[in-house]
Parts: sequence; structure tokens; C-alpha cells
Amino acid sequence: MLRRKRVCVAWLAVQLLLIVSFAARDTLRSIAEGPTILPPSLKSSSQKAERVVSTAFGHRLPTTNPYREAVATYVNLAGIEVGYGYFGPNVPGTYKLTFALQYPDGHIEYELPYVSSAAAGLRVSRLLDEIGQTKYDTLREILVKMLAQSVWREHPEVKAVQAVFESIKLPRLNEFEHGKRESHQVLYTYDFVRAERP
Repeated sequence: MLRRKRVCVAWLAVQLLLIVSFAARDTLRSIAEGPTILPPSLKSSSQKAERVVSTAFGHRLPTTNPYREAVATYVNLAGIEVGYGYFGPNVPGTYKLTFALQYPDGHIEYELPYVSSAAAGLRVSRLLDEIGQTKYDTLREILVKMLAQSVWREHPEVKAVQAVFESIKLPRLNEFEHGKRESHQVLYTYDFVRAERP
């Protein structure tokens, strides 16, 4: 019984250490990446500390490394890697995905991803954040293509779809008070053409 208790306490300690470490990593990354209320002198030390924490989790190792795979699998299954990085001194912008639908007669219509409820809208918004932050071009294109296929189902007569993925940067409060509005920057464009049916 005592041994079982020790194993449970050790597992709990590891679990809490992982949660605190992931939260610290996300906080350090936020400090290092963006303007915060903290002094700019903390930026370089935050970058170094974030690199140390990321190295401890094996993020600098090859993706096929067993240690990296084991840690990534556990934190993914436990839900540790998401949801703890809500340190918000600098609220980021967001992303927008627009589809340009090209019809056979030459006219073009524009469409946003369709959602059927507020909950689905939150999920699509989170998906767009994930697409914008992914570093793998192939994965990003596959995710955008999946969203484009849902638009294609709604408009089967469309011959081609161009997906435009943009970053939306929100102005600071003082800039907003002086009339500045959000700015858009095109990050990626993807062209999908419907295969001709035999």
C-alpha cells in the first residue's frame, strides 16, 4: 500500500511539473515574442529560458527521437500542451481564411468558412490559429484543402477555389483612438482545381 501511494505521489509530481513547465514555456515565449508591459531587457533572457525549457521537452531533437515522441505523446494525451498559455499582456491578432470561388462562366464569388453554430465558429477560429502557427507547409495546405472541400460541397458547380489565408493585426488602444483599424497581411494562397470527371 505504501509503495502504491509513493507511485501515485511521484506521478502527481511529474504531472504538475509538466503542467507548470508548459505554462512557463508559453509565458516565456509570449514575453520573448511580443511587446509586453515588462521591460524589453527581459526579452533576450526569456528567449534563452524558453529554449532551455523546450530543450528539456525534446523539442530540439529530431521528430523520430523516442524521448521526444514519448513526452509529446504523454502531454498530448493528458492535454497538457494546450490551454495553459493564457498569459495575455499582448493580445495577438487573428487569422482569416477567404475562398475565391471561380465559376465556369468566369465570375468570382467570395466566401468565408461556413459554420452552423457558435460552438463550431469557435472551433474553426481555433483551427485557423493552429493553421497560422504551424511550421509545416504540407500540413497547412492539407488543413486549408479540407476547409475548401466543405465549401466545394456547398457549391458543386465551382471549377476552382483559391484560398487566401491572412493575418489580421489589431491596432493598439492609442492607435485605435486615433482612427487606425486592423490591417491584413496575406500569408499564404492556395489554388485548388476540381479534377475533371471522366
